[in-house]
Amino acid sequence: MVMLRKAAAWGVAAFAALVVVFFARPMYRQGEPTVAGRTAQDFPTEIGGKPGRLSDLRGKVVVLNFWATWCPPCVEETPSLNKLQKYIESRNGLVLGVSVDEDPAAYEKFLKDQGVIFPTFREPTRKLALDYGTPVYPDTYIIDRHGKIARKFYGPQQWDSPEMLAYFDAILGQS
Repeated sequence: MVMLRKAAAWGVAAFAALVVVFFARPMYRQGEPTVAGRTAQDFPTEIGGKPGRLSDLRGKVVVLNFWATWCPPCVEETPSLNKLQKYIESRNGLVLGVSVDEDPAAYEKFLKDQGVIFPTFREPTRKLALDYGTPVYPDTYIIDRHGKIARKFYGPQQWDSPEMLAYFDAILGQS
């Protein structure tokens, strides 16, 4: 009986250790250091009705946000992304939204209803999101002026919080 209790205690301890190790892994944490420093994958885009590429935005800090109209956390963070766009645009920063919506009417309605002021385009195949390693929405990559990924954020953020604005002040101040 004592042996069984010891085995059970070791089993519980091993499980707890695995949970700690899993949540401490870089791919789980905000800011994912496993992608920081990598060159952002280039892709075709349409900004303001004009075709272009992500690489055309070099020299700007880009907040690349993958989202969907059917995603409640995406809806939740949209107002703060609008505020962030206003905050960073005069300092050569840009929020670029990539919607994975299949329905163009739902996409257009969302843009209008939410008053989205940052450039966004629809990529319904989700290939771009998958290529970037986006497992859930929203998922956001901060790309520095040199086209390198500075940081990755999982899930919704309060983009206009004092801490987040301080982060953007720092990254926008870099040359």
